[in-house]
Amino acid sequence: MSSKQNPIDALWDFFCSLKLTVITLILLAITSIIGTVIEQNQEPEKYLQIFSEKTYRLLDSLQFFDMYHSWWFLALLGLFSINLTACSIKRFPRVWKTVHEPVLTADDGLFRTFSNTEELLVKQSPEAVRDKLCALLAKQFAPATVTERDGKIHLFAQKGKYARFGVYVTHASILIIFAGAIIGTLWGYKAYVNIVEGTQTTKVWPRGSEQPLELGFAVRCDAFAVEFYEGSQRPKEFTSDLVVLENGQEVLKKRIEVNHPLQYKGITFYQSSYGPAGDPGFRFRVKNRASGETVEVNARQGQPVQLPGGESFIVSNFAPSYQNFGPAAQLQMVGAGGRGGAFLVFQAYPEFDAQRGGDYIFSLLEAKQRYYTGLQVAKDPGVWVVWLGCAMMILGSMAAFFLSHRRIWVNIQSVGGKTGIKLGGSAHRNQPAFELFFDDFKKSLKSELNA
Repeated sequence: MSSKQNPIDALWDFFCSLKLTVITLILLAITSIIGTVIEQNQEPEKYLQIFSEKTYRLLDSLQFFDMYHSWWFLALLGLFSINLTACSIKRFPRVWKTVHEPVLTADDGLFRTFSNTEELLVKQSPEAVRDKLCALLAKQFAPATVTERDGKIHLFAQKGKYARFGVYVTHASILIIFAGAIIGTLWGYKAYVNIVEGTQTTKVWPRGSEQPLELGFAVRCDAFAVEFYEGSQRPKEFTSDLVVLENGQEVLKKRIEVNHPLQYKGITFYQSSYGPAGDPGFRFRVKNRASGETVEVNARQGQPVQLPGGESFIVSNFAPSYQNFGPAAQLQMVGAGGRGGAFLVFQAYPEFDAQRGGDYIFSLLEAKQRYYTGLQVAKDPGVWVVWLGCAMMILGSMAAFFLSHRRIWVNIQSVGGKTGIKLGGSAHRNQPAFELFFDDFKKSLKSELNA
């Protein structure tokens, strides 16, 4: 009659279960796919363009739109962490004992478990054989521990014993990476902000939230510059000159571009986008063809500008790079009868408009379009914890997969006036490499004994 298992033991076995590990990993993989397919932390309007209102409410109730902050995803990470910790604790005492309390004397039963064995019979005394074997082991493998028992001399040597702990370093690194990710999820954020040239801000707006977050300092955009591919409006490169201010004092300046962010107090500002801020401003030189009188006037796009002769003009459009001719403004004369035909004025060709034959000759002296710079803002206080975990994972994986715990046992005893030697060894990983070493060691031993 079997006794019922203690509830605490049953719970411990549950957390140590390999099935739990497999199921948890599958669930984490599936949910990670969901988090990749469904864009996270977007505005409700964007989701409603993709899903029906009923589907949107269902997915929102399941927290699929902010999955990595959801209670169930964090619970999965916690369950996997407990499972990994329990499995490690369960196996650790046995591994510790194997490393620090090794079996120093091998009996016939232990020798039968070895795939690498050798038996020799030599004429030298057991003491002479012991000394030669100790010297050879120290030279080619590791110093040996000598034990004399029941008329036999036992030698034991081991190398790379701490390689067995590589897997535990890897397990610990996974837990540390999880901890760093959770820290970043709970106390970090991803946000955005648009800053117009010449202005500053102390706030950023998290994705999917209408409530801004205070930075604790100010960020100012002194200048924004964009360079286009020749003959197109496709941006080649755009940069922002940012300044960080504390209590009104400039503490940091940096020109940022894509993949070259600004970092300050654990907050990173990435160059993300840009756009025009308001209508561009222009400065023209206007010459009256009949009188030769020349004036300089300032203009704003869409606003009529009065000329000395009584007529007016308006800037109806502007291109910062018109085909291959550089900045160009489209103008129209404004009179009592309405607007006249449109014509182009190029900054790089000040005499171009003279060919038009109009009453006024226009030259574009300056075109200034103010831009805003769009910045992605990220704060991740757990990033250094994650990097520590990654470094530990590399070291632990190298120890676990490229190093092995190798052990050699030797029994020496008198056999009918001669000395019998029984040699055996094993490695907990990379057996083929150990077999090659063991074969070479046997040859060296035979050569040493014959000498």
